[in-house]
Amino acid sequence: MGFYVRKTLRSGPFRFTASTSGLGVSAGVPGFRAGTGPRGNYVSVSAGGLNYRTTRAQSRRPTRASPPTRTSSQHDVEMEDVTGATIHELVATGRGDIVEQLNDAAAYRSWTWPIFGVLFLAGLAIASWGWLLSGAALVALVYLVLRDQAKRRVIVFYDVEGADERWFDSLVDSTTVAAASQKVWRIVESGQVVTTRQHKTNAGAGNLVSRVSATVTFDAPRHLATNIAVPTITAGHTSLHFLPDRILVKEGRQYADVAYGDLVSGARSTQFIEALGGLPTDAQQVDRTWQYVNVKGGPDRRYSNNPERAVMLYGQLEMSSPGGLYWKVQTSAVSATNRLHESLRAAPRH
Repeated sequence: MGFYVRKTLRSGPFRFTASTSGLGVSAGVPGFRAGTGPRGNYVSVSAGGLNYRTTRAQSRRPTRASPPTRTSSQHDVEMEDVTGATIHELVATGRGDIVEQLNDAAAYRSWTWPIFGVLFLAGLAIASWGWLLSGAALVALVYLVLRDQAKRRVIVFYDVEGADERWFDSLVDSTTVAAASQKVWRIVESGQVVTTRQHKTNAGAGNLVSRVSATVTFDAPRHLATNIAVPTITAGHTSLHFLPDRILVKEGRQYADVAYGDLVSGARSTQFIEALGGLPTDAQQVDRTWQYVNVKGGPDRRYSNNPERAVMLYGQLEMSSPGGLYWKVQTSAVSATNRLHESLRAAPRH
């Protein structure tokens, strides 16, 4: 059980503790009641399936409309967005309502500082007993800050057993290998080279891609407090968080999820043309080329400024779902994506 990192979780003044009898919550600050705190979720994952328990109910949020997709042009090659569906187009799996809770927590708007400012300034404006009002404002500030912390977090305790435990442990190990890769990217656009001119002026490449830097960590999203390590891939304002019962998808301040039963993954090695300098040392250079090539693949002598390029061998992991999830992740270490793919392919299909 190496992926368990804590036995109790805190959210503002509230402390959650999991036991065999369920999920307990207590308030460590006078004036707070357990019923006013954040919702606690207890998820049991075993050969018998998934079981969800919670401490209290919460309202549902309306679904928002999805923004349009986009295309762009790069080096005269038409580039297509390959990031899949937006967060608004992914439909929640319906397993518990953790996604709704996270969206509620992310959308929570605090009035703490405006209220404090009004009370404090009013206290300063009153000559005689204003200090009492200002003091009350400070007490209210502490109360409201703790309340805000509780409202902005969702508590999820996981109890993973048997084969599911061994699988998630292997996923954590695979993520550790991927996190050690010197370079990680997400491919966000791709375009086919179709003309001879495009081929000759783009270092002989058959496809062009646009990438953004990515990171592999064990950081849970800021609105989630949980007792396990959370394998995470982050690229810009989007991230994938691999939980024992689902893949949590975050885009900005919005959440959705994908069931492992709907996930399709694949891994392969791919050649990528890079500029010289700063190349990852854990990747293999398999060939060389030039920015401008002739029909035989050699340097085009008509260009005086024709820098040499390195052809590198990287690992590539593709993840998709029928609901529209689509991620292409590259790692400088080929073994990293292979390990992740093997772990994801072995995910239990509850």
